Amino acid sequence: MNIKQLEHLIAVAEARSFSRAAERLFITQPALSRSIQALEDDLGAPLFDRIGKRIELTPLGSHVLTRAARLVRDAGELARSADIFRQGAGGALRIGMGSGPAAMLMAPLLCHMAERHPGVKLGITRGPLAQQLVQLRAGQLDALVADARSIAPAEDLVAAPVGELRTCFACRPGHPLLAHDTLGFEQLLAFPVASTPLSDEVARLLVAAYGPAALPEQMVTLQCEDVASLVDAVGRSQALFLGLAAAARAGGLAELPLRPRLDARARFACVTLAGRTEAPLLPAFRAFAAGLLQD
Repeated sequence: MNIKQLEHLIAVAEARSFSRAAERLFITQPALSRSIQALEDDLGAPLFDRIGKRIELTPLGSHVLTRAARLVRDAGELARSADIFRQGAGGALRIGMGSGPAAMLMAPLLCHMAERHPGVKLGITRGPLAQQLVQLRAGQLDALVADARSIAPAEDLVAAPVGELRTCFACRPGHPLLAHDTLGFEQLLAFPVASTPLSDEVARLLVAAYGPAALPEQMVTLQCEDVASLVDAVGRSQALFLGLAAAARAGGLAELPLRPRLDARARFACVTLAGRTEAPLLPAFRAFAAGLLQD
């Protein structure tokens, strides 16, 4: 039994004639008769009574016709949904984001999807990288965006680079440190430093540039996963922000004229599970992310 046979059943029942139904279906009458016969053989009983030149549905035929109409309609809707899904106008996209990517991507992505892909169900998950990797492997996320250097190599993960952003020290406008044309690192230590958890590579860069006092575990006194909250806190206090320069600018903070300048960049990757069929909109999401995760 297949959908085509059910379509033939419906056509014959509507036309009340094999010959007229065959014309509508653009097939020969013998081919249509064989299709109906095969369906009757599968069901083990006749679907039509042949009364002279007339045909009538048997009681089973009437029952099957009702179910067939629903199945054919559902199959057509399924094909339509699949077509929409392939085009990215439907379906779902589930993205996990680290604190840095979320600060740059989350609000723009929500707006972009609402305006350009209103039929897609978008879900954004925030949380620690370890938790999001578990969700990715469990099929609860289609992809996640995080600092590539924080992701340990694994055979089941595919990490595609999507952009780099410069990091800096920043403060609120009117902060006392902005009265200096240039600053040494030791001058920063007089104030609290706010940051998200930093990778080992960033820690090495800080120590190489400014010495042991720049070790994040010693220097950072205000730490949380949410960049927006850190930026807001720095904008309301004397604390300094250590993080993405783009996030600092977006939050109204001013970059400090530190010398030597901090030469560290966050490298972001879109991480997916190897061998899993991608959501149709995922390539477009990568391109969208790459357009925003650049200085």
